[in-house]
Amino acid sequence: MTNETPDHHHPVQIAQDILWGDMDEFGHINNTVYFRYFEDIRMIYFEKVGIMEYKQKHNIGPILANTQCQFRIPLSYPDTITISTSIDQVEGKRFMMEYEVYSQQHQKLAAEGNGLIIFYDYEHKKTCQVPESIKQLIDTLEQKKN
Repeated sequence: MTNETPDHHHPVQIAQDILWGDMDEFGHINNTVYFRYFEDIRMIYFEKVGIMEYKQKHNIGPILANTQCQFRIPLSYPDTITISTSIDQVEGKRFMMEYEVYSQQHQKLAAEGNGLIIFYDYEHKKTCQVPESIKQLIDTLEQKKN
């Protein structure tokens, strides 16, 4: 992965401005804010592949089981960032989402991370297989990136 350009292999990307209020007393974006960036892009991805609609209809949907972030450069106001994500492979009850945060001001990758998503049956309170219809929509979206 290069540190000089945004990762164009992620099929879902958004650009957003950094907010002044997200900086901490050290003058850079607080580390917890990156996880909000990951959540923003994760929810957009879920909307694109029908996960949220499926959850409303069947009470089966995603739970974030684990997440991590590697910080590459500090971000500060003002800047515009590109947040992007992809899913490499769906396996049974889970998939891993990869995330990147790219700084337009610095023209560099500012952070990268991932999140392990587990599918969950909210009615029966147990994990379950990722529905086949969701797998197909993920595959379709991910194929468009190539």
